[in-house]
Amino acid sequence: MNSDARIYVAGHQGLVGSAVVRRLEASGFGNLLLAPRAELELTRQADVEAWFAAHRPEIVILAAARVGGIHANDTYPADFIRDNLEVQNNVIHAAWRHGARKLTFLGSSCIYPKLAPQPMNEDCLLSGPLEPTNEWYAIAKIAGIKMCQAYRRQHGFDAIALMPTNLYGPGDNFSLENSHVLPALIAKFDAARRGGERSVVVWGTGTPRREFLYVDDLADAVVFLTGNYSAAGPINVGTGIDVTIRELAALVGRVVGFEGELVFDASKPDGTPRKLLDVTRLAALGWRASTSLEDGLRSTYAWYCANRERLRR
Repeated sequence: MNSDARIYVAGHQGLVGSAVVRRLEASGFGNLLLAPRAELELTRQADVEAWFAAHRPEIVILAAARVGGIHANDTYPADFIRDNLEVQNNVIHAAWRHGARKLTFLGSSCIYPKLAPQPMNEDCLLSGPLEPTNEWYAIAKIAGIKMCQAYRRQHGFDAIALMPTNLYGPGDNFSLENSHVLPALIAKFDAARRGGERSVVVWGTGTPRREFLYVDDLADAVVFLTGNYSAAGPINVGTGIDVTIRELAALVGRVVGFEGELVFDASKPDGTPRKLLDVTRLAALGWRASTSLEDGLRSTYAWYCANRERLRR
């Protein structure tokens, strides 16, 4: 990518988008097009068309999405499938129609079947039933992958699809109502430590295994792949290492400084038994994650402590 290319990062105020902006700026890309939601509502097709016609980005990184954990996905299925489909359809079509030469679509590892072989390689897509608690989000993301492939096939549009594993880092959503497991654990353990509580309740049995990628590592992979990958098939982005939720909770407790008991509520859903990505294709291109889970957790917790009061408001 040329350092003077006009690059639009959709969703630049979110966890992923903000990290991508940090990475692009650190790499000397100075012509970034950033439109906050108050200026551009991506679910409105006419607004998206008008914005692309006016700004004509050369490269589009589509990191905008409605995201959330098991509770949010299970509670608001209509919102998740509608909003994500609308954003993807509008941005991908407008990018092609107004002359962008590259689009990078951010999907999710939840696109893979609930009982896919582990680790999951890219060929597992559409090979079995999805995890029911997040199938609405997963179906929207699968549609995004297929839309990229369709525009490449019919129009020769260089649209690629990246499948990140579970993400965390500075700027995450720490709400106990609709966040993912890792930021929820950080918020729970921090509140318990400061409140002098003797135990913390964790959803599920603690046995599911999950892989976690520090968001600044993902941003580095996004910039790398945008410049070095051009193929119809999606590509996994992860660490290739997973832990149980019980191990994760214990690690979060140590990082936060909580010394009480962990209580696992088996009446709550576990979700997919295991989600580990096969990152062979990515490694063959020369990219690997560089941030350990503990180092990433310490950086994330430091950010949370610095922003705790603002996040409460």
